[in-house]
Amino acid sequence: MDSKQTIKNIIEKAKLGNQIAYSKLLHTFWNDVYGFQLKRTENESDAEDITIQTFSKAFDKLSTYDSSYKFKTWLITISKNIHVDLLRKRKKDIINVKDNNEDYKKVLDDAPSAEDQLITEQNLATLLQHIKKLKPHYQEVINLRYFNELSYAAIATQLNEPVNNVKVKLLRAKKLLAEVITRNK
Repeated sequence: MDSKQTIKNIIEKAKLGNQIAYSKLLHTFWNDVYGFQLKRTENESDAEDITIQTFSKAFDKLSTYDSSYKFKTWLITISKNIHVDLLRKRKKDIINVKDNNEDYKKVLDDAPSAEDQLITEQNLATLLQHIKKLKPHYQEVINLRYFNELSYAAIATQLNEPVNNVKVKLLRAKKLLAEVITRNK
């Protein structure tokens, strides 16, 4: 199976709400979108924020994706538009996600991922040391979700961000934490 076909299959699974498919799309295309934004913004924080918002919006609108275009091109277009909006509005939080809980449920389900399993295997003291190696906003979302046991909606309210942004941040934070844990085994 070629990679073009594989991506198409992953997208189809994601459209059906498969959490692992969303994770694969995020992990596969994160560096492309982030690198694109880093060149445009010349600011790591803005590039990361825009990349998170890009995946949030893309996952929310995945049903509108036209497979006659490359998925990466579609993501970059979304990312570019978000950056243009950011420049116009001079604000960091620019996505207004409709308050529709059904859309949010499609992005992630509660099935534990490989990262979740790796994280749970760590003893608490070691895990806390690993979490401290993450950027502060990733530490915060991990702490709110796993230590304060807040729902996505509660985290979104506390951080004053759309729920989809919280879900994408959490996916990214778990991946980075799993990489830290794996490097330090």
